[in-house]
Amino acid sequence: MINGTAKIGKYCKLHGNICIGNDGLSMEAPIIGDNVDIGVGAKIIGNVKVANNIIIGAGSIVVKDCDKEGVWAGVPSKFLH
Repeated sequence: MINGTAKIGKYCKLHGNICIGNDGLSMEAPIIGDNVDIGVGAKIIGNVKVANNIIIGAGSIVVKDCDKEGVWAGVPSKFLH
């Protein structure tokens, strides 16, 4: 499921059962950079920005900006390496 106001960059990989949506409090949706790989079942919720060249781990929940290139995972997501 992808919110119609979300912005998704070039060359992103979106795997199954993901959600890129608003938080239910506002209509602001995520902004996803280029070359982002979003794992199966990941959720990116609210007015967050995901920088270029990031991997979001399967099942992760992103509720804050991912501003550093590399791997982000967990509930809530955090930078791993």
